Amino acid sequence: MQFTAREDIEAPLDRVFAELTNFEALERQALRRGVQVRRTDDMSGKGEGMCWETAFTFRGKERDARIVLSDFTAPERMVFDSVSGGLEAATMIELVALSRARTRISVNSELKPKTLSARLLVQSLKLAKGGVEKRFRKRVAGYAKDLEDRLRSAA
Repeated sequence: MQFTAREDIEAPLDRVFAELTNFEALERQALRRGVQVRRTDDMSGKGEGMCWETAFTFRGKERDARIVLSDFTAPERMVFDSVSGGLEAATMIELVALSRARTRISVNSELKPKTLSARLLVQSLKLAKGGVEKRFRKRVAGYAKDLEDRLRSAA
């Protein structure tokens, strides 16, 4: 099952990528939302192999997920692979410079169930695909707007 969203941001590509790769700020943001996040790699810089362990509540149940940055092509692309129980997800974030001051961000997430319970979860998401897709796009749009506002205020 796939979800896609695309948003344009009024900011240069390099500044958008720098903000998207501010992983410490993203970790703090997740902690404020009740997600437990712990970085498990020992890398000093940013790149392929970065890894996080997370714990969160989803549909009233405590879940754990392991997230790995599997592709890091600055400043155009990042791919995060995650595993939570029997559900695998691959999220690709691509950036394209539309002009010197405008960047398009594309987010593509693909869910792959590996167990019966994960298949049931994905099947229930498929039944509500219109609403789930709409919420996904709304979240990406909200994040893009917040990112654009942060970059505008920092300029």
